[in-house]
Amino acid sequence: MNIFKKRGLPILLGVVSIVTIFFSCEQEVTTVGAGVTGENPFSTGKEVFDVFAYNRNIEAVRTNKLPIYQLGTFNDPVYGTTRATITSQLRLPSNNPTFGVLSQSKEDNADNDDSDTTIDEDETVKDVYLYIPFLTKDAASRDSDNDGVEDLFDDEPNDPTNDSDDDQVSNAEERAANTNPLDDESVDANRDGLNDLDGSQIIANNFANTVDLDSIYVNAKNYDAITQPVTIGLKVQRSTYYLRDLDPNTNFQESQQYYSSQQFAPTFVSDVLFDSDVDGTITVDNKEILIPKEDDTTTEDVDESLTFTKLNPGIRIPLNSDFFQQNILDKEGSSELLSQANFSEFLRGIHLSLLESTGDPVMLLLDLTQANITINYTYKSLDSERNVLDRESSFTLSLLSGSATTGLSGNAVNTLINENYPIEISDSLDIQTNASRIFLKGGAGITTEIELFEPDNAENILEEIRANNWIINEANLVFYIDRNYPGMDVEAAEPPRLYLYNAETNNPLYNVATEQNTSTGGLYGTYLNYDGILVEENDLGVKYTVRITDHINNLIIRDSVNSTLGLTLTTNIQNIRALNAILSNTVEEEIPSTSTWTPLGTVLFGSNIPKTDPNYDKRLKLEISYTKAE
Repeated sequence: MNIFKKRGLPILLGVVSIVTIFFSCEQEVTTVGAGVTGENPFSTGKEVFDVFAYNRNIEAVRTNKLPIYQLGTFNDPVYGTTRATITSQLRLPSNNPTFGVLSQSKEDNADNDDSDTTIDEDETVKDVYLYIPFLTKDAASRDSDNDGVEDLFDDEPNDPTNDSDDDQVSNAEERAANTNPLDDESVDANRDGLNDLDGSQIIANNFANTVDLDSIYVNAKNYDAITQPVTIGLKVQRSTYYLRDLDPNTNFQESQQYYSSQQFAPTFVSDVLFDSDVDGTITVDNKEILIPKEDDTTTEDVDESLTFTKLNPGIRIPLNSDFFQQNILDKEGSSELLSQANFSEFLRGIHLSLLESTGDPVMLLLDLTQANITINYTYKSLDSERNVLDRESSFTLSLLSGSATTGLSGNAVNTLINENYPIEISDSLDIQTNASRIFLKGGAGITTEIELFEPDNAENILEEIRANNWIINEANLVFYIDRNYPGMDVEAAEPPRLYLYNAETNNPLYNVATEQNTSTGGLYGTYLNYDGILVEENDLGVKYTVRITDHINNLIIRDSVNSTLGLTLTTNIQNIRALNAILSNTVEEEIPSTSTWTPLGTVLFGSNIPKTDPNYDKRLKLEISYTKAE
């Protein structure tokens, strides 16, 4: 209390001072504001500037160690057919593996071993399966209301109380009861653990979920637009081509580069491990794969065969068991399995191709880091009473491991062969004249380069903008799709997003620090200020808008170099890695790798369109909105 008494006067004076300052500041701000409003010294405007765009053909692009690989045939209605095959190494899970319990050296020394537990385990392949999962949509955006039904199959994707299969039980209730919300014969309204229709036991999460698949194209259309089952034919062969990991021309200091133009079949393939013409076709399905478990005879009260191991939708096919018996299990303890380097030299890999003789043309995009070959085998073992028992185990080979961000281990090459483009397209490539149409195609396709403000007077325009003291509010490049171009009237799959970048440095034009993202992220939820996302009307693409405000401000304010810009397709806007490509006249340059992961293409209006053309307003142009001090 004494403290407050002593400080009472200073506190009172402080309060009076603060109040005085507050009213003084408020009056000053109000006066300034009134002056600005009354005089209106600023004006806004919008200007349109011409740009120069030209098309460049990609003869081949580096396609080894990719995050995504193409497999199959894509019949583009504009650009023609692209055929894609994959040649991949196989990778051991560990060097010098042991099958069963005992190493091969111990088994070989069984006659000289004093231990009675050392026996010939007689490892024998039971079956072998290749599994390659399909790509799926971003998990965060597949089930908005978390009711167990992914949005594509949910008639009310934001309402968990809706009933998608009309069995009088809501999706959310079915999720809680462990029944299938998309199957009206799977229902447990009273949640007693028994199916209401037949009284059978309900096992938790023991049905195949329906999954929203991504990047499967049938007759150049998205798989989710196809109403009939899709059948494909697959051929798996042994590869006899040795894929080096390191380039001997760099003294083995750099990774070996393989290109999309390199063909491995029929010259560098041998044993057929699976052939749909003999072994049966494959159905592309959006449901999880259910693998029945084997019943354990020691548990009489439980039938394990009623439960399943679940895999995401994908390709799962049996491979030749004898081949893996001879080349894997029978090689236990040998130099061929001593290290990954020895193994790659010995069993050089597999070659995958889709058979064009089966079904409609299909193109699959696949993540090989998720693919594997599982060898299930039996072996002999002794129990505690030294009885010989047959036991089971498995051994898994991978194709690639790692990720695009951490680095990929292993080697796989995507061969991409395009048929000749129509003459009008091929004649417009690599001539470096201002184009009336911009042709973009993924894979070993077509890219475009763009010069802002036209190449002859760019600096004059920039100086004029500086002299006029413009404050750039927004700068856009608008790319309209030419729907009247031959083939563009077909409702084919369209590129979801464009990527514009500095072609001289391979740096992006967006500023991560100022970008806007959604919680779901992914291709459509990241870098929304920059945009470049396809705008549709009546399920057909209309345009793409790319905002380059920061880039234009850098040119005007920071006197940055007005570099040539590159335009490609993108399937991952955050991946800015560039890969080597071979363009016309064997010129080598780097282009964004993400454009090589897709078979899609489009046709956009260029900037060289005369004023008399009815499409003049759709020409490529730079639109700048600004504020100017009067």
